[in-house]
Amino acid sequence: MERNPEIPNSSAKSVTELQKISTHIEGLDEILHGGLPAGRTTLVSGGPGTGKSVLGLEFLYKGALSGNPGIFIAFEETGESIRQNALTFGWDLASLEQAGTLFLMEGQLDPHVLLSGDFNLKGLFAIIEGKIQQMGADNIVIDAIDVLMRIFDDPKRQQDEIFALNKWLKDKKMTAILTAKKIKDTDPSDYLDFMADCVIYLDQKIREQVVTKRLQIVKYRGSSYGGNEYPFFISNEGLHCYPISDVVMHYESALKRVSSGNESLDAILGGGYQRGRCILITGATGTGKTAVASTFTRSACEEGQKVLYVNYEECSDGMVAGMLSLGIDLRPAINDSALEVIPMMPESMGIEEHLFRINSAIRHFDPHHLVVDAISANKRIAGEEAAFDFLIRLVGVCKKKGITVLLINQATRLSEHHEISGMGISSLIDTIITLQYKDMGNEVGRNLLVMKSRGTKHSNKYHSYSLTDQGIRIEEG
Repeated sequence: MERNPEIPNSSAKSVTELQKISTHIEGLDEILHGGLPAGRTTLVSGGPGTGKSVLGLEFLYKGALSGNPGIFIAFEETGESIRQNALTFGWDLASLEQAGTLFLMEGQLDPHVLLSGDFNLKGLFAIIEGKIQQMGADNIVIDAIDVLMRIFDDPKRQQDEIFALNKWLKDKKMTAILTAKKIKDTDPSDYLDFMADCVIYLDQKIREQVVTKRLQIVKYRGSSYGGNEYPFFISNEGLHCYPISDVVMHYESALKRVSSGNESLDAILGGGYQRGRCILITGATGTGKTAVASTFTRSACEEGQKVLYVNYEECSDGMVAGMLSLGIDLRPAINDSALEVIPMMPESMGIEEHLFRINSAIRHFDPHHLVVDAISANKRIAGEEAAFDFLIRLVGVCKKKGITVLLINQATRLSEHHEISGMGISSLIDTIITLQYKDMGNEVGRNLLVMKSRGTKHSNKYHSYSLTDQGIRIEEG
C-alpha cells in the first residue's frame, strides 16, 4: 500500500536542539549538557554561603570577557562590596564597567518603604531596557530576587510580578540568572521553580567534619542534563565542578607504550606501561611501591616527558633523599623542570580542594604522566566513599587529556592477596601490579605479580625482586 504523500512521515521528525550559552565555569557546562538556555531564565537557589552570587557573577564576568556584555542587579549588597569581593577571585569588574561591557546596578530597598497604589516593576524594566540597548547586552543576573519580592506582602502579587519579569526577560531575549535563598523542600520560592526554564540548586553538607558543597540540576526544559548531585569547590579563581565523565570507559584502539624504567618489568608487562591509561601499584609498607613509581618517573623525565608527582606520604626533599639510597636520583629531573613534586597533607583540606589543586597543577604544568602516592591516604580526608569519588573524577580528567596515571595503594596487611582494588576502583584500572612479601625461612623476600593488564600479553607468574643500591632488581625466570 502506497503512503499518502499529504500525510507527513512521523518517523522522519526534525529535531531542533535548544540554543545554549556557556557558563564559562569549569565542569558546569558538562553537567548542563552544553550550558544555560539562551534567551531564557535560570534560577539558582540554595542556602546561605552556598555560592549563588559567585556563580551568577562568574557567568556574567567571564561572559563579558568573551564578548557578551552583561548586567548585574544586586538587591542585597552594595556595588563597592561586590567589586571588592570580585577582586578576591581576580575579577576586575571596574575595568569592564569602564569598557561598557558590564553594568553593576545597586537595587537595595529601604526597609521602611511603603507601597502605594498600583506599584509594580515597570520602572525597573525601563531602567534595564535602557542599559540593554546602550550596551547591546545579552546576559543579565538578578541577585537575591527574593529580597525584591518582599516589598509585595500579597503572595499572589509576588507571583504576578515575578511572572511578569520572566515574560519581559523572554520578550527581550535575555539569558537571565535569578538567585534566591531557599532551603531544599521548603517554601517560600517554589513558584520560582515552576517559572524558570532551568533550576540549579546549591547546598552544603558536613561529613566526617568536612564541608562539601553540592550542585544539582533540578529541572531543565527542553534539554537533557546530569541529574546527580555534584560536588563543587569555590577557590580564589571561582567555582569548579568535576563531574564523573564517561571518558573513563573509553579506550584508544592503538596501544602506545611507555617504559617503566626497568627492562625486566617492561618484559613482564609485555612491553611497558600503556600510555594514557591507569596503572595501580599496590602492596604493604616497605615493598618498594615508591621505588617502582620513582623508577618510572626518572626514566620518563630522561626521555623528555614531564611528570607531576603528588606525594601524600612525605615532603619532596624526604622523597628525593629516600630514593638516593636506592640509586634513583630525581634531582636532575627537578632541576630541568621535567618533574614537579606536590607534597600534600590529606587532612589539610577538603576533598574538593585536593582535586582542585591537582587539576590546577595539571593545567599549568601540562604533564605527560601523573603519579599519586598514595591513594590510600585519601580515605583520611573524608572517608572511603569520598576517596572513591575523588579518584574516579581525577582518573576521568587524566584519561580525557591522555595523561598516564600511576596510582600507589598502601595495603594494610603484610601479605595481602585481595586488597588490590584501591578503594573499589579496580574497574577504572588498566594495569594492576601487586608487590608482596614472601616467607623464605630465615629471611623475608619479595614477589611481584601483574594481576591484570588490559589488552596486553603479560606474564602471569610471580617474580622475585629485591631493592638494591642500584634500584630494583627483578630475578630472571
